[in-house]
Amino acid sequence: MTIPLPPKQDGSKHTAAARAVEEVEDGMILGLGSGSTAAFAVEALAARIAKGLRVVGIPTSEATAALARRLGVPLTSFAEHRRIDIAIDGADQVERGTLNLVKGLGGALLREKMVAAASDRMIVVVDETKLVDRLGGNTPLPVEIVSFGWQTVIDRLTAIGCRPRLRLAGDMPFTTDGGNYIADCAIGEIPDPAALEARLSAIVGVVESGLFIGLASTIVVGRSTGVEVIEG
Repeated sequence: MTIPLPPKQDGSKHTAAARAVEEVEDGMILGLGSGSTAAFAVEALAARIAKGLRVVGIPTSEATAALARRLGVPLTSFAEHRRIDIAIDGADQVERGTLNLVKGLGGALLREKMVAAASDRMIVVVDETKLVDRLGGNTPLPVEIVSFGWQTVIDRLTAIGCRPRLRLAGDMPFTTDGGNYIADCAIGEIPDPAALEARLSAIVGVVESGLFIGLASTIVVGRSTGVEVIEG
């Protein structure tokens, strides 16, 4: 399967991804995120590898793994490495001040969170439109749920006010690389992301939520005027 690179005309993301990859040092174990912004990072990483950089990456999705192989980025797994030096990924929202995130619109949130949790640093690459004062609002919160009895999980999410909608791929439920489904929750602004994450985790059948609390250490923001680096 051929995984296309995102269009080069998206200059702010491309520049921000290249800046994030500058943090990578020889010999590192890397977490390789998913989505269009992460694809820019994989491309920038491949260019450095072609010049002699020695690193290996743990991909967060099958699509990222395929792209990395095509560009010559060596891959590894948690079977060989339990800790990751740097994870580089995108985000759907970044909350100013806290650096808490919403992720998962691309469908790889479980693997992305596992990689982020195993990393010493998580560098998040976004364009300026992803910065918000409060998470939620017009952006739905993805929640990964088991496929068995998914209807009961939807009912439980509804009961706590999440207004979930099962994500579809055509006429069938969207299925993650792990074989799970995703419920996109229209919950409005989230005043207490940590409390909501705890409530979601307590629901039987919820695998993981798209709330990434306290995981990002650095945000690299691509702006029309250049790149801004925000440290946590």
